[in-house]
Parts: sequence; C-alpha cells; structure tokens
Amino acid sequence: MKTAIVTDSTAYIPKELRDQLNIHMIPLDVIIGGKSYREEVDISANDFYELVKKEDKLPSTSQPALGSFVDLYESLSKDYDEVISIHLSSGISGTFQGAHQAQGMVEGIEIHPFDSEISCMVQGYYAVEAARLAKQNLAAKEIVAKLDELKQSVNAYFMVDDLSHLQRGGRLTSAQAIIGSLLQVKPLLHFEDKVIVPFEKIRTRKKALKRIVAIFEQEVNKGEPLQAVIIHANREKEAHEWKEELQETYPDVDFTVSYFGPVIGTHLGEGAMGFGWSRKMG
Repeated sequence: MKTAIVTDSTAYIPKELRDQLNIHMIPLDVIIGGKSYREEVDISANDFYELVKKEDKLPSTSQPALGSFVDLYESLSKDYDEVISIHLSSGISGTFQGAHQAQGMVEGIEIHPFDSEISCMVQGYYAVEAARLAKQNLAAKEIVAKLDELKQSVNAYFMVDDLSHLQRGGRLTSAQAIIGSLLQVKPLLHFEDKVIVPFEKIRTRKKALKRIVAIFEQEVNKGEPLQAVIIHANREKEAHEWKEELQETYPDVDFTVSYFGPVIGTHLGEGAMGFGWSRKMG
C-alpha cells in the first residue's frame, strides 16, 4: 500500500522539508484589505506582518474550500492507495471537518483525516513523522496508531504580546484587555480539549518565557529524547537567541525555530512567542 501524507499550511513546515519528505500541503486563506491570499503560497509570514502594519482593520481567515480537498485527494488517487490528512485542531478551525467531508466524495483512495488537536510546527511534527513512516511502507492505520502514540507527549504554550488581538477576537473583554495592557500582563495560552484556553497570567514577557521553560524542564527531567520548537510572530532574532540559550541549557534536546504564519498570526498578533515539544520518534 502506498500512503500519501497531507497537511495544511498552518503546520508551517519549511517547503524544502515538505519537498524532501513528499508532504502535500493544502493552504488556508488570510484576507487583508479585502484581498484573499493563500498562506505559504501567495503570501509569506514576513510579507504578512508588513502588510498588516499598513491596514487599519485586522485581517480575517478562512479554511480551505471543500473542493480544494476533493481536487487534491483525486489527484493523489492516481499514485496512492491511501491518504493521511493531518490538520490543525478541530476546536479552532473547520479544516479537519472539511477533510472529513471530502473523505466520502472521492473514490479510488482511502482517506484518513487526523485531528492534530494543536497547530503550527507542533502540528508539523505529526506530518513529518507520518511521512517518515510512510517511507518505511507502513499502512495508514499503523501510521495513525503511531501518531496517536505521539500525541501523548505533544505540548505547546503561547505568549501573546498584544492583548488587542485576543480582545477583538472575543477571547478577552475590552476591560480585561485594557487592564492587562496597563499591568503588562502576558497571558500564557495552551491547547486543552482542542481549543486555546488561558493557562496563566504572567506580569512581564521575560517572566512568561521563563515560566514556559520551567514547564518544559519537567518534561526534560523524565529522561525521554525530546524535540522542541520555538515559534515567533515576526521576532526571528529573539527566537534564535532563545534557541541558543536553551540549546546550551538542554544540549540533548533537538531544538528548531519556526514561526506563526498569516493565519495563526492573525489571531495571536505580532510579537507572540510559542514553545512546543514532543518525544522524538524513530
């Protein structure tokens, strides 16, 4: 059985790595100034943050059209027997549901939608692992079982720099946003039951990042091999400096740097930082 691996653009897997592992990507859209862009195709993260600075109105986002899934799966059916389609959490987007709907509309190929229950490069961990296992000729059901196993060790925390994005998106009241900004509150967020929820409110950016590292250290102390990713919203220099600092402290962990692209960046805002990890597989 030949298995194709699909994910969506919010995994933010570098194109070179996608090409190397033969991971197929379906983009979500971001709408800026009335114009729609397919992230990772029509617009890069850097271009997105520059464009947003020139706009008075916040961008909006949309999931892939159902027809995009159908077209991709039909194209893959010419060369593959099965597809594992890995998507951002169903609690924050209808993308996974779109894959599920398309599943019953395509003949000649077996489709396995997979809810990562998370997003960004931590979601990408699932696609990378699935692609590695597909190269070993494992059947889709075996790969999905391995991904479910990986899910037990996946975690991520996010710190937002600008509370106005959360407030406009309905996650904070206006009063909370005003008071939080005055107090320099940096809310830590994480995924729980597929949705983004507050974890703790920390007074400063520096303390928020330290708190994330303290949580991560508990995982390091369990002694399992880990991979970790620092995720930034247009703060590349800070992300790489943080990576160097962490690599020195935890030399056995495999660290990388990634970014919040247009779709996730729309909801978190420029300056957000994230940190995610999982057990290293294989």
